Amino acid sequence: MTFVRIRPLFFAAFLTFLPAVFAVAPAAAQTQPSPATNPAPKDPRIGALIDMLGKTRTPSQAAISPDGATVAWSLRTHSGYQIHLTDVANPGPAKEKNITTATMSPGCGSSGPVWSPNGEWLAFQSTCTAGEQDSEQDQVFIWSKKTGQSKQLTHLTGAIESLAWSPDGKTIAFLFVENATRSAGALAAMKPWAGVIGEDGVEIQRVAVVDIASGSFTQTTPANLHVYEFDWSPNSKQLAYVAAPPPGENNWWVAKLYTQTIFSPGWRGGFSALPGTYDPKPLLNTQKISGPLHGLQIAVPRWSPDGSQIAFIGGLMSDQGSTGGDIYLIPSTGGEPKNLTPDRASSVAFIQWVRPDIIGLTEHVGGNSHITAIDMNTGSDVAEANATFPESIGSGTAVMSLSISQKDTIALIRSSFERAPEVWAGPVDNLKQLTHLNEGLKPAWGKTENVEWTNDGFKVQGWLLYPANYDPTKKYPMIVSVHGGPSSAVTPRWPGVGYGGVPFSALGYFVFMPNPRGSYGQGEKFTQANMKDFGYGDMRDILAGMDTIEKRLPIDKNREGLTGWSYGGFMTMFGVTQTPRFKAAVAGAGISDWKSYYGENSIDQWMVPFFGATVYDDPTIYSKSSAIEYIKNVKTPTLVVVGDRDGECPAPQSFEFWHALRAEGVKTQLVIYPNEGHGFRDPEHRRDVLERALNWFETEMPKNGEKSGE
Repeated sequence: MTFVRIRPLFFAAFLTFLPAVFAVAPAAAQTQPSPATNPAPKDPRIGALIDMLGKTRTPSQAAISPDGATVAWSLRTHSGYQIHLTDVANPGPAKEKNITTATMSPGCGSSGPVWSPNGEWLAFQSTCTAGEQDSEQDQVFIWSKKTGQSKQLTHLTGAIESLAWSPDGKTIAFLFVENATRSAGALAAMKPWAGVIGEDGVEIQRVAVVDIASGSFTQTTPANLHVYEFDWSPNSKQLAYVAAPPPGENNWWVAKLYTQTIFSPGWRGGFSALPGTYDPKPLLNTQKISGPLHGLQIAVPRWSPDGSQIAFIGGLMSDQGSTGGDIYLIPSTGGEPKNLTPDRASSVAFIQWVRPDIIGLTEHVGGNSHITAIDMNTGSDVAEANATFPESIGSGTAVMSLSISQKDTIALIRSSFERAPEVWAGPVDNLKQLTHLNEGLKPAWGKTENVEWTNDGFKVQGWLLYPANYDPTKKYPMIVSVHGGPSSAVTPRWPGVGYGGVPFSALGYFVFMPNPRGSYGQGEKFTQANMKDFGYGDMRDILAGMDTIEKRLPIDKNREGLTGWSYGGFMTMFGVTQTPRFKAAVAGAGISDWKSYYGENSIDQWMVPFFGATVYDDPTIYSKSSAIEYIKNVKTPTLVVVGDRDGECPAPQSFEFWHALRAEGVKTQLVIYPNEGHGFRDPEHRRDVLERALNWFETEMPKNGEKSGE
């Protein structure tokens, strides 16, 4: 079973500031002025909320042993990551074991546990190494269940992730960026502009393999392909992978599916590669086929147990790592892909073969998470493998991933608005809570409600958080928090420390988090419904949802605000040009001008499927959804925030919007955070942006009897 670490790009706003952990060197020291020199006013309510959220203990990955008896899970602590082993039948802290290495220096940590096929070994990544020059450099280790001892397999320099045992248990493959200076992908802060752009310092992620017996290491995939995800063939001699030419952060949207033989038929240990024999074979190029998959994205390749087919997820996806679509099958020797789930009213996010004729899957259904399995012979769901959760689930390796044992039991991490994250395991219909890391934490925000409404012929869904200590006799302000993507969905989860919709509920607001057209959860037709229409149909859906809520709850219509991050930041910028309904807005890492954005960002390839052409071929379609074209309509006071090294939604987009508002006499403020990418890393910055946003809404949406600005 092979996974890839989640690297969402235009992810939902409430995920934006979850603490990020990168396996490479940190960003360069700050030299620019920081917002900390002119911080937002301190609000004691935010301080108390952040202190509470800071107490959350978050498991990051859960892996169940092949026999279903033990779950290995990693936990981040103040001193680093730790791997714990929990007995599924008899869980409890007193009975847990910790995985250690021979060198356990202060601050080192281990994470990413993966069981060997026979369950006798556990592979993991660790910085607890002996004699390594870089104390933050991960290496690959294996732990013996028999002896309880760990062994270091690699001595590498670079980024390591997504460990995966070969089915014969002789080797471990992983994604590797040699001499990496930053995390692969567009989420991390981009390198400062210098040198020959697009040619100097390009870092390529390849599949590397280490032999268990000898420790010999090789990079198996070509140096001219950036690999995003991979899977072993059942005979342990081939790989299937999704890859594209570098730069990796830009080209996932045009990636192809490849297969590649990496071991000779007579392999007996060590590596052999005959020149020209093991070249990658392109299996699928969606740019070259016709039908509903043409020009769309592919993810999560999974080789069938008999090696004859490869299953994958295909669909319109705005972000690598945030997966949603239909399940496709393609012969492993090549051919036409077949859609197994046409017209399914959901967005499949993760798949795994559980038997030769059954594929297990998780999917977005509305704003819920659903686990099921599909019988390949009948095309129907397997009745005994069905569970729906109004919460976020996943094993921590890919979005909505599961760790599945040979007994068909699973391990996963569950989290909701009401419940902080914990590790669970067991049969799908009888899961058992294994950890009680956050037993004392209770939500500081109000209750959750699933809201449904119809608009323009669509059935639309969203989540509503009530204000803390709600009193139905009083009127309350409401913040509309729009998720990123646009191909994404708001699914309930315990918030991280920093900016997002949930904290506003704790501070006395209704918080509406809609899943308008363009979101996951209702099938490909719904996800594709905002193509060439950004900001129009999806905003109509949101406004109709607000109408639905206002008809039955005490919302103060004079105190409604709009916010979002990434695509949600765009929707905020564009929304205030289309309606005066919002009395204040906060745009995080937004996009104000799609035409100039096309030439500024590091990920322009994502745009063509959504706009239907490049900006050079059809500039009109880009202008249609650009806030800057309608800037004279804006009356809403708008705070604009962004990181100075954001490659996804570059700071000039925020500057352009702020500059235009200022020129038009609209109250505005721009805050640029130094050395931050699309997802902020600095805890002080995460706190500052939340305090600024709350202060902005409190000031610009005053209570009755107050004046704006008081």
